[in-house]
Amino acid sequence: MKKIQTLFVRDFTARPSHVLPQVAPGCEWVTDEEGVATRKYDGTCVMLDEHGAWWARREVKPGKTTPTGYVAISTDEETGKTVGWESIEHSSFAKFHAEAIGNSAVSTPGTYELLGPKINGNPDGYDAHLLMPHGWSALSIREDFATAPRDYDGLRDWLRARPYEGIVWHHPDGRMAKIKAKDFPR
Repeated sequence: MKKIQTLFVRDFTARPSHVLPQVAPGCEWVTDEEGVATRKYDGTCVMLDEHGAWWARREVKPGKTTPTGYVAISTDEETGKTVGWESIEHSSFAKFHAEAIGNSAVSTPGTYELLGPKINGNPDGYDAHLLMPHGWSALSIREDFATAPRDYDGLRDWLRARPYEGIVWHHPDGRMAKIKAKDFPR
């Protein structure tokens, strides 16, 4: 799991930081109409590995101690935060993940979004905790995302008119790019 690159260049000098109308280097494929747009859910990322172990995504700020058994993946050069995996048993989401396992039919290794009443304020109003496979959405949502523009102003307006957290584009070669509604300045 590598942190997904934001589609537009971020202005870290602004408070709060926001994106500028400039495509981030390496994300030009999105504005060139390559890849498929999918819904970005507002939960927390978990992973079922090929050995049947569950992991929770965890960011560690510079100077902070990493959790026991933490597997670092990458460090953001701009913020200094390290992104990696911690065993779900050591995660603050362990209890909610256990409930989600009982509510979800998950057996395929991969990444999932943990959603529900005690996760990130539950903006979608789920009644129980569940696991959503990354890249999956109902047909009506997939059809809506197929209409998403790929330019700065169009994306800002499109996202502001909808209840979604954001978009993740998936390129056939495995590259991904994202944008969140809150990334745009107000």
